Amino acid sequence: MASKGSVFLLGPGFIGLEILSELLKEGYPVTTLVRREEARASLEMVGSKTIKGSLDDHDIICNAAANHDIIIHTATADHKPSAISILDGIASRAKNGKSTIYIHTSGCSAITDKSDGKFVSDKIYKDNEPQTVDSIADDAPHRQIDLAILERRKQLGSKAKISIVLPPVIYGLGKENRLSIQIPTMARFALKHGFAGFCGGGKAVWGQIHVSDLAKGYMTILHYMEASSGEEVLKNPYFFIENGEELSWEEMAAGIGKALHKAGRLQDPKPREIPREMFGDLFQEWSVAVIGENARNRANRLRALGWQPRAKSTIDSFAEDELPIILAEKGEFKGYSAPVAS
Repeated sequence: MASKGSVFLLGPGFIGLEILSELLKEGYPVTTLVRREEARASLEMVGSKTIKGSLDDHDIICNAAANHDIIIHTATADHKPSAISILDGIASRAKNGKSTIYIHTSGCSAITDKSDGKFVSDKIYKDNEPQTVDSIADDAPHRQIDLAILERRKQLGSKAKISIVLPPVIYGLGKENRLSIQIPTMARFALKHGFAGFCGGGKAVWGQIHVSDLAKGYMTILHYMEASSGEEVLKNPYFFIENGEELSWEEMAAGIGKALHKAGRLQDPKPREIPREMFGDLFQEWSVAVIGENARNRANRLRALGWQPRAKSTIDSFAEDELPIILAEKGEFKGYSAPVAS
């Protein structure tokens, strides 16, 4: 049996730890970039090597990328320097005749519309039709980073295999009791302000994916890229990962309200629109883009490769798995200020 390619993983967080678990299960040797010394022990305990550095450390990331067969970036969709550092390392490998696989995490905020949540869009992006994704505006969320990757991808040609993954709403209880971003932020807002809310009109919809199904999707993509030629991978850079369920932001808020009401933490479970002056306790000026617009898509490529989602639904996962963690949190909630992957 051929040995597994070495993996360099950036972002051992909610998404990354789930993918790391799948990689180690399959016997891949993994090295993970860590910012904090205290994070090394837990990663090394499960079987990953570590390199200490931040996303801004060009030389560390570039050298690590140059010395690994596979790079998976799940740290953030909005940090261009780290993506460039990876691509510089890949270019170095290409000069030495070595092919590299690079899977970059973008997000479905890139395909949001300007509906302000007032209607369900009939625009559905399909990853087996890359021209639909190529039509995204250059100033869309995440898009400038994606465009920089696509430009270098074109320059490298078949010498590198590069794919961009665009996750929808990610949910579920991750490793080390980690939570996702969008729905937990909406729940924390509800706990702080006494009502479950949505941004804009609440009618717009997003696809959904449980973090465990997401990680298995990444593995399916990796296996496809390993088995395919550089020319084949070059034909289409995009992969969506969604489980077939679409929920409106009002429906997601209603699920949050119902669960919090059942837990005795909300008097009225009925959701309502959040005034813009309260967006500081959500995603600031990005609140409508992140939890208010349409972002409809179909993961046709993954399904054609045999991938199937198997985890529980968004609302069931929130009520059964995520809410107990949120209710146990201490400290004042002041909104979410970091970049959002979705």
